[in-house]
Amino acid sequence: MSEPEVITLGCRLNVYESEVMRRHAREAGLDNAVIVNTCAVTGEAVRQAAQTVRRLRRERPDARIIVTGCAAQIEPERFADMAEVDHVIGNGEKMKAETFAGLSTSTSERVLVNDIMSVRESALHMIDGFHSHTRAYLQIQNGCDHRCTFCIIPFGRGPSRSVPAGEIVTQVRGLVERGYLEVVLTGVDITSYGRDLPGAQTLGQLVRHVLKHVPELVRLRLSSIDQVEADADLMIALGEEERLMPHLHLSLQAGDDLTLKRMKRRHLRADAIAFCEKARALRPDIVFGADLIAGFPTETDDMFENSHSIVDECGLTYLHVFPFSARHGTPAARMPQVPGNVVKERAAKLRAKGREVLASYLESQRGKVVEVLVERDGNGRTPQFAEVLMQGERVHSAGAIVSAHIKRADAQRLVGEVCA
Repeated sequence: MSEPEVITLGCRLNVYESEVMRRHAREAGLDNAVIVNTCAVTGEAVRQAAQTVRRLRRERPDARIIVTGCAAQIEPERFADMAEVDHVIGNGEKMKAETFAGLSTSTSERVLVNDIMSVRESALHMIDGFHSHTRAYLQIQNGCDHRCTFCIIPFGRGPSRSVPAGEIVTQVRGLVERGYLEVVLTGVDITSYGRDLPGAQTLGQLVRHVLKHVPELVRLRLSSIDQVEADADLMIALGEEERLMPHLHLSLQAGDDLTLKRMKRRHLRADAIAFCEKARALRPDIVFGADLIAGFPTETDDMFENSHSIVDECGLTYLHVFPFSARHGTPAARMPQVPGNVVKERAAKLRAKGREVLASYLESQRGKVVEVLVERDGNGRTPQFAEVLMQGERVHSAGAIVSAHIKRADAQRLVGEVCA
């Protein structure tokens, strides 16, 4: 019998949660089981999740297939109606050891999905390591209290809830002791961290607390942030703490004020530009990634051009482009839609811009010596998260940090030689 397998779709938080489930399933003795941790950020993501399940059943006809994650939480009936699926469990249930213990019995329920909006706590799950990852992801927060008009995720994740700072420090220290040089703090809306905790803590305070109390941690990285919610302590840490990586992924979504208003975002175009200017003044070597949606309902050519031009005005390096996909159950799905061919064209134009700015940044690194966290097959990442292919005779194991002299750049990554 084979050990339980976990297929992870979607966000970095799912990566962390998949490791928790892997451990729970192993301890429950769920041999020959495949857990599919799904995403529901778009209708296409849900379709791909169902497609993955069907493929798995063809490849593993005798396996027990368990579907969980946001798509299972929001649309449990869709997966329950699939003959290929043995069990459907919700986001709240998937993090509990007793859920997997129950699945190991003959009397386990086929569908176990409860009301996620009633969940008020986010427990920190101690894990020993990460399957095939050289950096560790640590969940500090879950859920979201905002209601962006395009987003269904709050209904898959529930209200915002934070893990106490002391527990996070303990977990980070444990990861460092197990050899991890880089830890990524992740969640659904991490800049809302601490509002539900005594004393109304902030993400910046947490970052400084972790760096102070775990001096052995070499790299601390943040997942996607909502830049309008960045607190003063976070900006201080960015400017003063070299171990906080100079790479921020921003939840911009658009660069046009009317579009942002219709999205029910909490910032304007000028706010995003001002944030990037301030962050760059504090940390000149910083790079920014950003989520951008192409073809949001009612978006005109001029409105799209504002989103296109903000790439240069903010100085973005990594673009994560989403062609708008109407998500059933969201206000944006009821708005006047942009024709599909126009959405595709705009997404293609944004992606082309993304390739252009990334290539420009990579070329600017030629000749520099950079610190690289080795991952696998000679590849690694710089503090700015640029991918590096390292050449030469010196071979280093995954998880080490080495200095590399950048010789050239191709369209997607740097090519360097490990320094002697």
